[in-house]
Amino acid sequence: MLVSISPKLERPKWLRAPAPAGENYRDLKGLIDRLRLHTVCESAACPNVGECWNHRTATFMMLGNVCTRRCGFCAVQKGAPLPVDYDEPARIAEAVSLMGLKFAVITSVNRDDRPDGGAELFAMVIRAIRQRVPECGVEVLIPDFQGNLEAVETVMEARPNVLNHNTETVPRLYRQVRLGARYERSLDVLQHARRVQPETPTKSGLMLGLGETAEEVLQVMRDLRAHQVGILTLGQYLRPSPKHLPIVRYVTPAEFEEFRIAGNEMGFAHVESGPLVRSSYHASNAVLAPPPNC
Repeated sequence: MLVSISPKLERPKWLRAPAPAGENYRDLKGLIDRLRLHTVCESAACPNVGECWNHRTATFMMLGNVCTRRCGFCAVQKGAPLPVDYDEPARIAEAVSLMGLKFAVITSVNRDDRPDGGAELFAMVIRAIRQRVPECGVEVLIPDFQGNLEAVETVMEARPNVLNHNTETVPRLYRQVRLGARYERSLDVLQHARRVQPETPTKSGLMLGLGETAEEVLQVMRDLRAHQVGILTLGQYLRPSPKHLPIVRYVTPAEFEEFRIAGNEMGFAHVESGPLVRSSYHASNAVLAPPPNC
């Protein structure tokens, strides 16, 4: 697999995304503000916010807008956590209903201040959506809960349609990219979710361009398959600000396609791989008819 390095690291043409604008974007922005909700689209400065919101899709972020970890790649605000809002699940369910969603993606900030890491709220929001919009599928993108497998069980007992937990990068880069996380712990979380609910697909994603090698990425993909993960996302890391980790290189669309092909050959049921792919990007595509072994 070829490696191309841009000496000036100028953003290439293939990384241009539509600007946040349009009637649907404004309507969705107004709805989210009115219901006092947070989205990872805004808080994490996702480049796809214009495209997704104009298609009336969004990834809701629970448990406040302040994260207890200080990962070097993430734009979400860091600091002392906010009080838990137990009305938040009902408001998310209301937004899902008003948006007419058929598939909702829910994530959260890390809440290392809570013994269960926020698992209780994940279960509450799944049940609230099911009660309000029974036909809507739900994907949850969970933190590692500091390795608390009982917390994973709490989420799985609410029966999400997909359990997502991102490995984010290769093991060698964990100390600089994912402060407070451990690669083996993330694999254990994903495997335990399948152990609890074997019929529920699990999913994970990586950011590329932080200095990893192609072989390191392929090894993470093999590890994920060995832990029964069936859905994979691969996207380009984009630096939110000069205070965040630098981009080491831009991965070309051709390389992302090679990773996609390799993932399919490894047995992943679905692989989204491209420069602008994020963990919830086109999330419903992976579960329209997932194979039973994914």
